[in-house]
Order: sequence, then C-alpha cells, then structure tokens
Amino acid sequence: MSPFVKFYLFSYNFLQASAWAISLLIILNSFLSNKTIISAYASAGFLISENCPEWILVSTDAMEWKNSLHIGYCWTDQGGLCVFYSLERVQDSPWLSITLVAWCIGEMIRYPHYAFTCLGRCPYWLTYLRYTGFIVIYPTGLVGELLIMYKALPYVKERNLYANFFSVFPFSYYDFLWAVLLVYPFLWLKLYLQLFKQRKSKLGKSKKLHGKRKRM
Repeated sequence: MSPFVKFYLFSYNFLQASAWAISLLIILNSFLSNKTIISAYASAGFLISENCPEWILVSTDAMEWKNSLHIGYCWTDQGGLCVFYSLERVQDSPWLSITLVAWCIGEMIRYPHYAFTCLGRCPYWLTYLRYTGFIVIYPTGLVGELLIMYKALPYVKERNLYANFFSVFPFSYYDFLWAVLLVYPFLWLKLYLQLFKQRKSKLGKSKKLHGKRKRM
C-alpha cells in the first residue's frame, strides 16, 4: 500500500471516528438537557445521516466481506432505514435513540481500528474491543432498527412513501419494507456469525504479533 493511500485511509477513518464521537456527545448532551431519550435524532440526526452511507465505500470490512451476501445485506439495510430520515413520526421513538447510540459507539470503535490498522500500528486492546464490542452493540442496533421499521409501516402505507421511485416496480415501498423485516434478520445473522469467525482469527493473530513486539 502506497504512503498516499495509507494517509488517505487513515485521514478518512480518523474523520469518520471524530464525526461519530461528536454525534454521541451531542446525543448525550441532549439527553441531559432535555431529561428524555427521545431527542437523539432531532439533535444529531443530520450528522448521523451524513455518515451512514459512506462506510461501504472505503472500509476494510467492505473489502473483507466483498460478496453477494454482504452487498445484499447493505442494500437491504439502507433501503429499510430510509424511514428514519423520511418519517418524523418515528424520529421521536426511544428505540431510535437507543439505535443511534449503539451506532455511534460501534463506529467510534470501528473507524479508529481501521485507521491504526492502515498504519500497521493497531494496539491489541483496540483490536480486542473491535472484535468483542460487536457482540452486544450489533444485536442492540438490530432490535432497534426492526422495531422502528415495524412502527413505521402504517405511516409508510398511509403516505405511500417513495411512490415515484417504486412506480417502476411491481411492489411499493410498504411491500419492500415488509420484505426487509422478514429477510434482514437472516442476512444479519449470517454476517454476525462471520464476525465471530473473524474474531477468533483476528484476536489470535493480534496477540501473537504484540507478543513478538514485546520480546523485541
């Protein structure tokens, strides 16, 4: 990997980590100021929505998991989550706040791990956190996403959301959202289990590498 590419990837991942950290601070400040957990999207939703679509483009996981299952999962995920940005009626859901906090924490771990891995200087504790934190963070996010999509169904049908876009298809966004609710958990589970396989491999390699460095 050329020095320029390393610099680009490190800078990109550092900026992403910073953006997610700022988002979390804004959300936590909102919780403390408003004495409620339903204000997360109103406080940091714009910044988070700007961050979300980017990760598939340059993250190292996207390169590691470059297969049809992963691409299908990503598009299903993004297609279903459009309701977050389009329906104000779900933006005050406590589950959306919990989901956004889970996203922020997960990305605050993931992007620094990418950044330091690009430099070949990732500390073991960060690798451990990357491949251990997901065990709790990812299911929390999944449950929140599914509950919000389910809550959005009546409003999607009532407003015929994205009717123009889906006019070229034999189904509506409402039908698509139902399909996402049925398929998404199975795609997610497959990738979640793959992360456990990666965890065993990555932690073992990282531990050996850091052990060698200590002996040098």
